Amino acid sequence: MEYNTTKIIKSIYSAGVMLQKIGFQPGINKQITATGAEGQWIDCDNVRFRYGTPEKIGGWKQLGESKLTGAGRGLHHFVNSKGRKYAIIGTNRILYAYSGGIFYDIHPIKSTTTLTSAFTTTNGSPTVTITFSGSHNIEEQDIILLDNFSSITNSNFGSSDFDDKKFMVTSVPSSTTITITMPSNESGSGATTSGGIRVQHYYPVGPAVQAKGFGWSLGSWGGTATGVATTTITSGINSSTTTGIILTDASLFPSTGTSIIKINDEEISYTGISASNELTGVTREVRGTTAAAHNGGDTVTNTTDFVAWGEAASGDLVLEPGMWSLDNFGDKAICLIHDSAVFSWNSAASNAESTRATIITGAPTASRHMLVSTPDRHLVFFGTETTIGTPSTQDDMFIRFSDQEDINTYTPTATNTAGTQRLADGSQIRGAIRGRDAIYVWTDTALFTQRFVGQPFTFAFAQVGTNCGLVGQNACVEVDGSAYWMSENGFFRYAGKLESLPCLVEDFVYDDINLESGNQMVSAGLNNLFGEVMWFYPTSSSSVVNRMVAYNYFDSSPQRPVWTNGTLARTMWEDSAVFGTPHALEYSASVDTSFDVVGNTEGSTIYYEHETGTDQVQGSLTTAITANISSGDFDITQARAQTGQSTGLPTFKGDGEFIMKIRRFIPDFISQTGNTQVTLQLRNFSNDSQASSALGPFTVSSSTQKVDTRARARAVALKIENTSSAQSWKLGTFRLDIQPDGRR
Repeated sequence: MEYNTTKIIKSIYSAGVMLQKIGFQPGINKQITATGAEGQWIDCDNVRFRYGTPEKIGGWKQLGESKLTGAGRGLHHFVNSKGRKYAIIGTNRILYAYSGGIFYDIHPIKSTTTLTSAFTTTNGSPTVTITFSGSHNIEEQDIILLDNFSSITNSNFGSSDFDDKKFMVTSVPSSTTITITMPSNESGSGATTSGGIRVQHYYPVGPAVQAKGFGWSLGSWGGTATGVATTTITSGINSSTTTGIILTDASLFPSTGTSIIKINDEEISYTGISASNELTGVTREVRGTTAAAHNGGDTVTNTTDFVAWGEAASGDLVLEPGMWSLDNFGDKAICLIHDSAVFSWNSAASNAESTRATIITGAPTASRHMLVSTPDRHLVFFGTETTIGTPSTQDDMFIRFSDQEDINTYTPTATNTAGTQRLADGSQIRGAIRGRDAIYVWTDTALFTQRFVGQPFTFAFAQVGTNCGLVGQNACVEVDGSAYWMSENGFFRYAGKLESLPCLVEDFVYDDINLESGNQMVSAGLNNLFGEVMWFYPTSSSSVVNRMVAYNYFDSSPQRPVWTNGTLARTMWEDSAVFGTPHALEYSASVDTSFDVVGNTEGSTIYYEHETGTDQVQGSLTTAITANISSGDFDITQARAQTGQSTGLPTFKGDGEFIMKIRRFIPDFISQTGNTQVTLQLRNFSNDSQASSALGPFTVSSSTQKVDTRARARAVALKIENTSSAQSWKLGTFRLDIQPDGRR
């Protein structure tokens, strides 16, 4: 029997309006075009998938009343033997203990010096010069604590402006002097101090962000490279000039980004060059140099890419950010400064909150990473010294572990379990975490397991993965016997065997991640309440974390991995095991001198509790968390057989051949608080930009039954979002009321 297709279609069209359900697969797919992603979601922000459907993530609120100085680079939760909950938070400047809504400064002290008559100020300047009787070994941006401050005269500053206050060191003019910057200018004739002043120097941690290296530490140490760019300044400048610094010839000097020049003995940074060769965004006396007057015609040298002794910097030379490895050995918080010493703080001491972390005697003094092994209780160091106490022997592939139950003993003997091991595959150990039955240890190229086996070997080491190195120290998590991590070329999982995680947003992430100067900025977080592993990372245009990507191991299947992406920016994340909800750190590089450390120029960190409420709550300020999700284009179904009708043909969908009228849509939310915005993006051809006259956004409340529309298109895409506070939503199944409208 022959069928007249045209007749069938006409008869179906004559039935008029059709309701079409809109269904989508879970997860975001950014690997294909919007047209190719029919039946899929292609973008989102602040959205997760739960039971296969998208919903807005939970809100977050600030913990504690104050911000923290610097960038948060370590976070660890534990409960001590007294049942008290603690969060240990390490920024690149200060180590804090958080408990009961209060932050306690427990940072270790490197040196303590008592000075007499050591302060100098100048009328009209906020700069205070502190003079030591000998070499101080303090560097620019280090933190000092002043106390036991006796008296000060001939100054508008009083003892209370200095006593028991922390300051960030502004500059280091010499080996015996440092400067700090007050919030206001000196209005007196010049300070005179008498009596004793105690200066406590905090252990330095490191820079807030990762960058190329410039010599020993951050200083410039002599020489000029053959062929380096040089010119002169057209006219003289004084020691405070920041405008009007004009180069005779700027053609060979960088004009974008932060760059550095040298005039005589002073180095000066700038961020741009105007059309008239004038430097813009100028900062004087950088890299520990001292501002001075310079004459017209003085030589200007480009030192942006200099390292030690006049050699041009290699792109492989990296100054890693100031980071911490944090854990606890029973009541003791164990705190390692990256590539430096390790300290302990006893949370169970009677006066714990007023004490500071102290160095662990007998332990290595330079290590990349650290953790406590369980249940055997060894303190394990990774990328550490081959000779304890000699930092110059630090080997990036060397592992050292303590005697069992003894964090002060590291020399192996016949009667203890201390020992060492050197890994073979890779150039440096990147990180390590505890797993359910082993410690996972990553180098830059491989994965190893470290299992406790008892005497005489203590630990057994096995390589279980190649070409799967860890991108950065904090880019790994473990949950339920599975390790998840991010490498420089993909995402991986290990659960007895190595697996590459299929990722439908992989190109989106790796085409825009800053790995050149940001690999150590990448951090992973586990939100076990919703089965999410998240990675926070900086994009190519940023030196700080500003995006995230998440894998949902609850909803994922071999056929459909569930990934989301977004702008949630957290430097560290800790799951809900101790406090019942996840906690995280957010860093802002914006200068904020209103708290904690006077003269702080490195920004601040806020400590948040997540999955609470619908909004961001910071102090008394409530801000809406805007969430959105967008679908790929889907063709409107053109024809269907009526119930009971036999056509002998497959269901005829048209694939965008016909224009359709969209008369209305019927929203469906499983749960909804407040209003939600719905937009229908229209397209007639794949390469068309979405119509400027897109339908919506329409405001949909929990009581909205339908929304009438008038539109014509071949394909339509759906966008769901909220824009105001006190709003949340979980999507159900939408339906479109459509009518055929011909081929044009």
